[in-house]
Amino acid sequence: MRGYKVAVSPAMEADAMGFTFLGMPPPSSGTVGIALVLNILGGYKSTEFLKGFLGVHRLIEAVKHMLAVRMDLGDPSFVNVAGNVSEMLSSAYADRIRQRIVDNTTFPSDYYLQKWSQLRDNGTSHLCVVDSDRNAVAMTTTVNSFFGVHVLSPSTGIVLNNEMDDFSVPEQTPDHLPPAPANFIAPGKRPLSMTPTIILKGGQLAGVLGGSGGTNIIAAVTQVFLNHFVVGMSPFAAVQSARVYHKLVPNVVKYEDETVTDGEVIKLSAEAREFLRIRGHVLEGTGSGAVCQMIVQDLLQPVSGGGGGENVFHGMLTAVSDPRKDGSPAGV
Repeated sequence: MRGYKVAVSPAMEADAMGFTFLGMPPPSSGTVGIALVLNILGGYKSTEFLKGFLGVHRLIEAVKHMLAVRMDLGDPSFVNVAGNVSEMLSSAYADRIRQRIVDNTTFPSDYYLQKWSQLRDNGTSHLCVVDSDRNAVAMTTTVNSFFGVHVLSPSTGIVLNNEMDDFSVPEQTPDHLPPAPANFIAPGKRPLSMTPTIILKGGQLAGVLGGSGGTNIIAAVTQVFLNHFVVGMSPFAAVQSARVYHKLVPNVVKYEDETVTDGEVIKLSAEAREFLRIRGHVLEGTGSGAVCQMIVQDLLQPVSGGGGGENVFHGMLTAVSDPRKDGSPAGV
């Protein structure tokens, strides 16, 4: 602990569906995970399918393939992940995966080349900030379990985390699969985690997005992005819309079925659930998925009074805090 230093590294850039994503490099799997899923879906001849039930099926299949390869990632100070990252960002690799997706069926977990058990991850918070000059921050923090390690620092008042739980542990095989060696514990090593994202379009800020919810975060952030930036939902509808999640093992689709604090029921439609069941998906409702926060900038109409550099676009900002956690956006 005495030798611990905060690691500062350049943001990772990934391109997909005509947008540039700025996010965390490994040991985060979020940026490459989102890019892989979006490149798989963006490679179809048209994205119109995303407006229907087929879009839910293809999304689930893309997420399952992504989960199978993400566990090869680890802290690049300890593990050489350059090849894995390059592959996950590659359009050619996304094309090969897309060819393995079949529109009328799903498959057992081992079809997706699963090698390692998935992580048990939770206890996260996320916030998005954009200022008047269009500087943007996406910040995700975690203590892992509720109240972390149950120890409060007397000098700082900060709850200490038990983030060691995000490492793979050699003796643990919760899914009857071996843990991922790339993510084994080592002194000074950092575990897989986090998906804070800044989204650019044509070099200008389009949005800031992130979430909390452990291994469900990548799927949630991807769905919110697709809902707004591709399908065209309003920012609030994009965040509120019912989501699906998968952890590959067990081979079960978790669909949202919850009543949020304002009384609104968020639930995947019966028609969508039947569409998935016909294709062999095993479904299970859940009241605890992921929580997303988002700020988007309207790039069509500038607003007056913007500061910053002359090449910085100043459009209307819309902020949404997920009703699943009774959040509310704040502006100054």
